[in-house]
Amino acid sequence: MKVISVVGARPNFMKIAPLIRAIDKYNAGLATNDSRLIDYLLVHTGQHYDYEMSRVFFQDLELPESDVYLGVGSGTHAEQTGKIMIEFEKVLFQEKPDLVIVVGDVNSTLAAALAAVKLHIPVAHVEAGPRMFDKSIPEEVNRILTDHVSSLLFAPTQTAVDNLKREGIEEGVYLTGDVMLDSFLCFSKIAEEKSKILEQLQLSKGEYLFATVHRARNTDNEENLRGIIEAFLSIEERIVFPIHPRTRKMLKEFHLLSQLPVTSYQSPVTNHQSPVTPY
Repeated sequence: MKVISVVGARPNFMKIAPLIRAIDKYNAGLATNDSRLIDYLLVHTGQHYDYEMSRVFFQDLELPESDVYLGVGSGTHAEQTGKIMIEFEKVLFQEKPDLVIVVGDVNSTLAAALAAVKLHIPVAHVEAGPRMFDKSIPEEVNRILTDHVSSLLFAPTQTAVDNLKREGIEEGVYLTGDVMLDSFLCFSKIAEEKSKILEQLQLSKGEYLFATVHRARNTDNEENLRGIIEAFLSIEERIVFPIHPRTRKMLKEFHLLSQLPVTSYQSPVTNHQSPVTPY
């Protein structure tokens, strides 16, 4: 059986890692000539092309090198989705897979699913069913459409299963648990062994808060972003704030970056500097 797994953005890498480990473990238990072996290809669309958003995760999550890199880069949602569909379709014509696995809810997820289903190739959606009930969020649209064209839907929670049922999707739905939890359980142990970030930031376990800000409605709206930063600065506890590239861009544009004491953290795996704000 030939399977193509598709990743493109940071959340995808963390979701696909436990799946690849499971496939490798399954294959290891079979003879090399067994027809039940899963022949899989990993396709990276290049939706997140920044080093911190892509390459570093492959190394830290111990992912194999992608078999195909599409290199679509940035663009509007329509541009990015269209580019991925065009380039991924070429891969599908060449490889003729039996199944395409997509994960999460990013543009790469929807684009790969659409390209596959239009060629009558079954799609499996890992992390099917979560809903925010707000279609102004692009990822919400991506996940809804992906669910409705998929043949196999792997739901992380019973709530996700119930959401799918309300939308009339009951066939091919499986309650599997959360692959993000699988990643956490695996890689938190590795992080404890290798990470030196607490020492570098002069922090002790349990003596800080952790925050991320990356949704467009928060980063691209000056009032919202300013309110978040002011709230951060009003908190007595120290906060570790890994800055998303888009967030950093908008903090600078709104003249908020200078208010934050920015330092950097060197990954022990990649030796690559990443911006981190402890305050």
